[in-house]
Amino acid sequence: MMGILMEGFGLTAQIFVITLVGSLPLGIVVALARMSRFKPLAWLAQLYISILRGTPLMLQLMAIMFGPYYLLGLNMGSDWKFWACAIGFILNYAAYFAEIYRSGIQSIPRGQYEAATVLGYSKAQTFMKIVLPQVIKRILPAMGNEIITLVKDTSLAFVLGIMEMFSAAKALAASEVSMVPYAIAALVYWAFCLIIEFILNRVEKRLDYYHD
Repeated sequence: MMGILMEGFGLTAQIFVITLVGSLPLGIVVALARMSRFKPLAWLAQLYISILRGTPLMLQLMAIMFGPYYLLGLNMGSDWKFWACAIGFILNYAAYFAEIYRSGIQSIPRGQYEAATVLGYSKAQTFMKIVLPQVIKRILPAMGNEIITLVKDTSLAFVLGIMEMFSAAKALAASEVSMVPYAIAALVYWAFCLIIEFILNRVEKRLDYYHD
């Protein structure tokens, strides 16, 4: 039983890591586009955020999985379900992260930008050395909530036939007519979330020297 559940947890962890690696930087790009003075780009980013936050993640996963076949007649192969899952999660979470980034960036007083200009910083240097560290500190609690939610949302991969931990627990529970696999899966999810909370708390303490 444990071997099957841990194999499922391996896929859960893969989905989690790939989503963060893809969505965290994409969220910054979308946030900057959302704040762009070029209105068509800002509107496009706003539409992206609205659609991805306003429709169920499960529906988005199914659209990405089956869209290429039904819309273009493309057979994407057996590996496509995993990558469709990864793309769906990345696009969805990037939309949420973008709004968190935007709120953090816009919370920085305008005077800090002006002071950086007086000191001779370029726009890129101002953002990377002055703005970004403060933004990270301010948005960390909200980001932490989304990251914890991501751990649990990985269970939605079951709709694409991916045998992540929840799917493994469901199959075991059905075959053994027992709730024990569900209980073990719940404990593993909880332990994973506790580890993430510990890491986020450590990061937050490391950023304590950035005072508002």
